[in-house]
Amino acid sequence: MRDFDPDAFFPRLWDAIGETGLMVVVAFAGAAVIGVLLGLLLYASRPGNLLQNRVVFSVLNVIINVIRPIPFLIVAIAIIPLTRFLFGTGLGPLPQTIPLIIVACVAIARVSESNLVAVSPGSIEAGAAMGASPARVLFTIVVPEALGPLTLGLTYILVALVDATAVAGVLGGGGLGSLAMNYGYQRFDWISVAIVVLTLIVLVQLAQFLGNAVARKVMHR
Repeated sequence: MRDFDPDAFFPRLWDAIGETGLMVVVAFAGAAVIGVLLGLLLYASRPGNLLQNRVVFSVLNVIINVIRPIPFLIVAIAIIPLTRFLFGTGLGPLPQTIPLIIVACVAIARVSESNLVAVSPGSIEAGAAMGASPARVLFTIVVPEALGPLTLGLTYILVALVDATAVAGVLGGGGLGSLAMNYGYQRFDWISVAIVVLTLIVLVQLAQFLGNAVARKVMHR
C-alpha cells in the first residue's frame, strides 16, 4: 500500500469531480429531452389512447425493450466507433456522454410512459368532452397530472447516471471512476479509493435531495 499524498490527490479529485459533473449534466439534459419525448410518443400512440398508432407504438416499444436490458458497459463498448466518429476519440468525458444518453433516455422513456398511463382516465375524458384536441389534452391535462411522479422518476435516473459515470471513467471517460481505478486501485492507495467512494455518495445524496425538493414543489404547486 502506498502512502496517501494529499497534495497530489486533491487537485486530481477536484478535476475528477468536474469531469463527473460534466458527464452527468450533459447526459441528463440530453436523455431527459429525448426520453420524455419518447415517453409521450409511447403513451399517445398506445392502442386506445389519444393518438393511437400500432406501428409507431410497436416499433418504439421493441427498440426500448432491446436497449434497456443491455448493461451500460456493453453499450459503451459497442458504440465506440460512433463516439470516435462524432468526437474523433472514444476517450474523455464528452464522448462518454453518448452511451450515457442512450442508456438513460430509454429508461426515462419507460418511466415517463408508466407515469402518464397512471393519469386518471376521467380527467382525459373530461378534457375531450370539452372539445380539446388530443395534443391539448396531452400537454394541458396528462403531462401536468403526471409531472410530480415524473420528477421523482427523473431523479432516480439522475442518481443512476452518477453511478454510471464511474463505469464510464474506467472506460476512459475520466472523472471519479478513472481516479479511483488509475490513481487509487492500481497504486494500492486505498485511502484515495475510500475518498472517491465517499465523494460519490455525497454527489448521489445531493442529486436525490435536489430531485426530491423539485418534486415536492411540483406536487404542491
